[in-house]
Amino acid sequence: MPIPYKSLEEQLEEADLISKLKKSDEGGGLIKHFSNMTDPRVDRSKRHLLIDIIVIGICAVICGADTWTEMEGYGRSKYEWLKGFLELPEGIPSHDTFGRVFRRLEPKEFQESFLSWIKAVNKITEGQVIAIDGKALRHSFDRGEGKGAIHMVSAWATANNLVLGQVKVDEKSNEITAIPELLKMLEISGCIVTIDAMGCQKKIAGLIIDKAADYVLALKGNHGDLHEDVEFFFEDALKNGFGDFKYSFYEDIDGDHGRIETRRYWSVSDINWIAQKEQWKGFTSICMVESERCIGDKKSVERRHYISSLDSDPKRLSYAIRGHWGIENSLHWVLDIAFREDESRIRKGYSPQNFAVLRHIALNLLKQEKTAKVGTKAKRLKAGWDNNYLLKVLFG
Repeated sequence: MPIPYKSLEEQLEEADLISKLKKSDEGGGLIKHFSNMTDPRVDRSKRHLLIDIIVIGICAVICGADTWTEMEGYGRSKYEWLKGFLELPEGIPSHDTFGRVFRRLEPKEFQESFLSWIKAVNKITEGQVIAIDGKALRHSFDRGEGKGAIHMVSAWATANNLVLGQVKVDEKSNEITAIPELLKMLEISGCIVTIDAMGCQKKIAGLIIDKAADYVLALKGNHGDLHEDVEFFFEDALKNGFGDFKYSFYEDIDGDHGRIETRRYWSVSDINWIAQKEQWKGFTSICMVESERCIGDKKSVERRHYISSLDSDPKRLSYAIRGHWGIENSLHWVLDIAFREDESRIRKGYSPQNFAVLRHIALNLLKQEKTAKVGTKAKRLKAGWDNNYLLKVLFG
C-alpha cells in the first residue's frame, strides 16, 4: 500500500500534536489516567503493555472500530503512527488479546479511571442539568451462560455534552439500586439532576440534596397517592382556577417538518397540603407540563407531572425537563446510530460494560472537538482517515 504524501507543514503539525499529547499525559492527561489500572493477566502472558491495549482500544473506537477484530485491524494499519507515543514491545495485540483483556478488566476500576479523567479535563457548569437514564445493550445477552442483556445507567451533562459516568444494573435488580451508586460517584454540587419515574424515590431525592444539588423527578402511576394527588390538583386547578394558590406559568412553541409543538408549564410551591411532603427531602414545588403536538390535521395532548426541589419557576423547570428529554438524542440515539451499540454482540465476561466505557470515552472526546462541523459518525470516519485530526480529538 503506498504511503500517503504529507507536506512538511502536515508532518510538523503531527509532530507538534504528538509532543503535546505526551506532555499532557505527563501532567495527567488521558493516558496517565488509565496507566495505573490493575492488569488482570498473569505475568507469563503479558506480551503487551496494558496501557498500550487500552489506548489502542480508545483510538480504534474513536476511529470506527466496533469489534475486537476491527480493533486489531486498526492497530495494524496504524502501527508506525501509534509507535510514536506507545511502546508496543511486541507489536499490535491480536483480536483475541483485546477480547481477553477487556473481558477480565475490572469494570469498577475502569470506571474510576474514566471518572478521574473526566474530573481532570472538564469543569461541570454550575446550574446545568445532569440527566440520568438507563439503556439496554440489546445484543449483549449470552444464552450459553444464561445471561440476559445488560442494562447501563448513565449520567449526561447537557451543557457540557459529556457522559459523566455509568454503572451496570445488577441482573436481578433494576435502576432503583443502580442510580444511588452512580450518584455517589459523581460531583453534582450546584447542578439539577433529572430522572424519569423509575428513579423517583425518596432515597434518591435525599441523596441528591445531600450532595448539594437539586432535583426534578418525573411522577407516574407507580407513585400511588402522590401522583394521584398532584394530577388531581392540576386537573381541578385548570378547570376551576387555582383559587388561593399562587402559581406560575410558562409556554414555549417550536416546530419543524410540518410539526408544531406547544409546551405549557404550570408550577406551584404551596404544597403543604401534600401528605407525603415531609417524606421527600428538599421537596419544594410541583409542576405539570402539557405538550400539544399538531401534525397536519392531527392533534395530540399529553400531560406529565413532576416534583422538584427547585422554586416555582416554570421557565427554569422547563429547562431541566427539556434537558432530560435531550438525553435520548444526544446520548442514546448517538450510541445506537454512530456507534452501533444495539447491534454489538460483545457479551463475554466484563467486556460489554467495558466496551460501553470505551464508547463513552470516544463520544466525549468527539463531542469536545469543535473544528469539524459534522456529526459524530462522520467525525469517527475523519479520525480514522486523518491522524492529525485524531490527535486533535485526543488532545482536545
